[in-house]
Amino acid sequence: MKKNYIFVIAPLVGVAVFSGFYMKHSGEYRAKLEASEMRRFKEKENRINAENLAKKKAIEDAIAAQNIRKADKAERELRELRAREAREKAVQARNKAREEGRDVAEQVTRLEKEVAERKQVIAKIEEEKKSRLAEKAFLAQHVQKAEANQKSLVVVLEKIAAADKAWEEAVRAAAAAAAAAEAAKKI
Repeated sequence: MKKNYIFVIAPLVGVAVFSGFYMKHSGEYRAKLEASEMRRFKEKENRINAENLAKKKAIEDAIAAQNIRKADKAERELRELRAREAREKAVQARNKAREEGRDVAEQVTRLEKEVAERKQVIAKIEEEKKSRLAEKAFLAQHVQKAEANQKSLVVVLEKIAAADKAWEEAVRAAAAAAAAAEAAKKI
C-alpha cells in the first residue's frame, strides 16, 4: 500500500508546490499580463487616435477638395451654360436673320411681281385710254356725221312728206278726175 500512497502523496505534494509557485508567480504574471494588455490597449488606442486624426484630417482635406471641385464644377457649369446660351442666342439670331432674309426675299419677289402686274395693268389702261380716245374722236366725228345725216334726213323727210302730200293730192286729184270722168261717162 505504500505504493498507493506514493501515487496520491507525490501528486499532492507536486500540486502543493506548484500551487505555491503558481500563486507567487500568477500575481506577477497577471500584473505583467495586465501591464502588457494596458500597453497594447494604449498603443492600440494611440494608433486608433492617430488613425482617427489622420482620417479626420483626410475627411477635412477631402471635404475641402470636394468643395473646391464643387466650386470648380459650378463655375465650369456656369461657363458652359453661358456659352451654351450664347450659342443658342447666336443660332437663334442666325435663324431669325435667315427667316427675315427669306421674308424680305419673298416680299421683294412678291413686290416685283406686283410691280410687273401693275405695269401690265397700267399698259392695258394706257392702251384702253388710247383706244377710248380714238373711240371718242371716232364718236365725235361720227356724231358730227350723224348730225349732218340727221339734218339731211330731216330735209329728205320733209321732201318725202312734201312728196307724199303731193302724191296724195295727185291721188285725190286723179280720183276726182276719175270720178269726174266716170261721172262724165255716165252722163
